Amino acid sequence: MAERKPPGLSFESWIDKQVREATERGEFDNLKGAGQPIPPGAADEDWWLRNYLKREGLGGDALLPESIILRRERERIQETVRNMFSERDVRATVASLNDRIVHYLRMPTGPHVPIGPLKVDDVVETWRAERKSARPPRTPAPSPAAPIERSWWRRLFRG
Repeated sequence: MAERKPPGLSFESWIDKQVREATERGEFDNLKGAGQPIPPGAADEDWWLRNYLKREGLGGDALLPESIILRRERERIQETVRNMFSERDVRATVASLNDRIVHYLRMPTGPHVPIGPLKVDDVVETWRAERKSARPPRTPAPSPAAPIERSWWRRLFRG
């Protein structure tokens, strides 16, 4: 552990002194990546943040305030529910988003973004309308030309 900064030195000169002394002691000699080129993009001051997001599999939205994330999810709700198969799933998704919105409204953080809960029935109606228009019209099954042969068992008991 490094000692405290002496009162007469500036932080910069004190830190430079610490680094110089550590270099003289050889504490930087066997570090991982020593002698390798600096990775591309390291000149960017946020390179470590971009690498962390990439390594963890997160998008840039993970850095946004909660209010903006909720606003985006609210705007994209129809895209989110479009490929769901049941109305129950759609209602559960919208209810979950509404719960998060209400929780945010009770204790807002970050920049104020006007946002309110969704009407579940409106989202479900739009989902139904999109499903109905996306479905191809049903055609009746072709009737067989010859009567279907029934097994002797079915003929015996079903007439």
